[in-house]
Amino acid sequence: MKHILITGGSDGLGKITARMLRKLGHEVTILGNNEEEVNEVAEEIDTLCTVADVTSWKQVSSAIARVEKVAPIDILINCAGTWTSGTLEENTPETIRDVLDVNVLGTIYATKAVIAGMKERRQGRIINIISQDVKTVRLERSIYSASKWAVAGFTKSMHEELKPYGVAVTGVYPGLMKTGLFEKNGVTRDMSGAIEPVRVAGTLVYLVTQTDDTDIPELSVMSMNLEKPN
Repeated sequence: MKHILITGGSDGLGKITARMLRKLGHEVTILGNNEEEVNEVAEEIDTLCTVADVTSWKQVSSAIARVEKVAPIDILINCAGTWTSGTLEENTPETIRDVLDVNVLGTIYATKAVIAGMKERRQGRIINIISQDVKTVRLERSIYSASKWAVAGFTKSMHEELKPYGVAVTGVYPGLMKTGLFEKNGVTRDMSGAIEPVRVAGTLVYLVTQTDDTDIPELSVMSMNLEKPN
């Protein structure tokens, strides 16, 4: 059994994945920025937890250091993310910074915090949730797409950089998922063709079961309804 750290683990895809992994007997630590919510979810699914704002290197590095004192992290799943849409001029500087900080810096900081231990042990896997938005250009997605393109580039670079140390890196590219991501950001979307998040969580569970020498650079999880945009 493995010890998996999931950022954004108290909600949406992260929470569903944590629940599935716990049922399989894995040790899971969820990381989120709302202490009350994180503690409630940890108790609900019988898992470990830690609190940090993923946009703060100081908080992320301290939280992960505390986690690794309990048990080394075998797998990191970067699920923390946020969303915006609209034209560039419609997005405020504050929104732009928030999306880039959470989606890009959050992924980079959590990865940076775990790789020293993984490289020393010469084992581990890092899984980054990206998006099908990097596969095609969509209107009024410039900020969100920019953040996910950055994560895609980071993931591909880490895949090559960590391979010599026995650390696997995988990018997962889901289509539109039925989570509360949009509602939390005040956005209404047609979800009729969206993927059930349990399908994406199943892909993450599959990756967790693979040995570190199984090289899977990327996986796409698409809607069954290919007529609808994701």
